[in-house]
Amino acid sequence: MILKKDCKYDIMAVTSMGIRITPVNRQPVNVSNLYEMHATSAETNVLNISAALGLKAKVLTKFVKDSPIALYIKGELRKRNIEFEGIDIEQGGPWGYRHQFNIADSGFGVRGPRVLNDRAGEVGRTLSASDFDLERIFKEEGCRILHLSGLIAALSEETSKCCLDIALAAKKYGTAISFDLNYRASFWKGREKELREIFTKIASISDILIGNEEDFQLALGVKGPEAGGKSISKTDAFKDMITRISAQFKNVKVFANTLRQVENANLHLWGAIIYAEGNWYVVEPREIPVLDRIGGGDGFVGGLLYGILKGWQPEKWVQFAWASGALATTLLTDYAHPADEEVIWSIYEGNARVKR
Repeated sequence: MILKKDCKYDIMAVTSMGIRITPVNRQPVNVSNLYEMHATSAETNVLNISAALGLKAKVLTKFVKDSPIALYIKGELRKRNIEFEGIDIEQGGPWGYRHQFNIADSGFGVRGPRVLNDRAGEVGRTLSASDFDLERIFKEEGCRILHLSGLIAALSEETSKCCLDIALAAKKYGTAISFDLNYRASFWKGREKELREIFTKIASISDILIGNEEDFQLALGVKGPEAGGKSISKTDAFKDMITRISAQFKNVKVFANTLRQVENANLHLWGAIIYAEGNWYVVEPREIPVLDRIGGGDGFVGGLLYGILKGWQPEKWVQFAWASGALATTLLTDYAHPADEEVIWSIYEGNARVKR
């Protein structure tokens, strides 16, 4: 896959930043008194692989002026080597704007994780393409890949239009578009027709399209895998689905899916499939131990985009992406922050021996 050269930024994303609070010791929320706090968003989770490994990453977002939570988020992004651009707007009093809170426990064994999204008054829901100088960002400075997620694209009418407008501007100046569909039923309620149209428009100009069986069916209206009365593997079912999707979205050069089977909260079967340049690249599902599953899919996407940015062959994309997702599930943060590439390749190779 050929990407634009001589850009100030390797990868960029549009996002609404928030806070995740997680009970310590993997306890459920309803009995917990102690919590750990992290700055988070699905899109910055994706950027984090590239940022941690030395590529230039930037997020386009919005902040609440003089908010201590906004200051915390900005500080965390700096520590993670992610640049940010976004206007600060007045809170507007106690019932005005704020950053979202995500309250989530990790689950344990037979008890699955639970997540509560508290997004009333979220400042990121007001994002608009007019908040940014898109000609400076994409023409003068330049960006190789713009990553968008269905979470931010479905957050509000404003963010839906914002994502489409920014994608069109990026495409105009030669930036590749990555789109992770990330369908969430609660975000789509009452907006199904409108969001289907916007998601289809973004997907039609995307170069990299990521989802799963549910995402493609519910976000784009694509028919999902069918066994047809005969035994068919999960991998083959996804290949069948992606083959049909590729006929509809001809601009897309790379299709990607994770394959996940939950044995219990601490043990998953984790696999991945990529279709690129007319060829299939697969990591069949393997057992992985799970400390916290949230962010595993974002880690996969981040590893995939890093491999593409590095100019590797597609076979290495899927391997690195699979292992990046697996790395994320070993951490209490939503994002994977590898010390170096070797950490990720060792996971793919199944090498957990101590390094001295």
